[in-house]
Amino acid sequence: MISEEMKELLQFYNHGLQLYKEAKFQEALLEFQKGLDLISDDGPTLEYIKRCKEYIKEPPPSDWDGVYVMKTK
Repeated sequence: MISEEMKELLQFYNHGLQLYKEAKFQEALLEFQKGLDLISDDGPTLEYIKRCKEYIKEPPPSDWDGVYVMKTK
């Protein structure tokens, strides 16, 4: 059974993911951080926060297809 906190986190995560795919990284970051307020160690949420911050600093090309390219191993 899924906890109420996890259900709520998933709502923030899914909305954040939608915004991320639309290259709205600042808005996505805010949604992911709302999820972390509920469950502070959620791995996928932490990863997308990291990616959003990277793309805010250095945006992807205009023809970006939503795929994240790792720069290091």
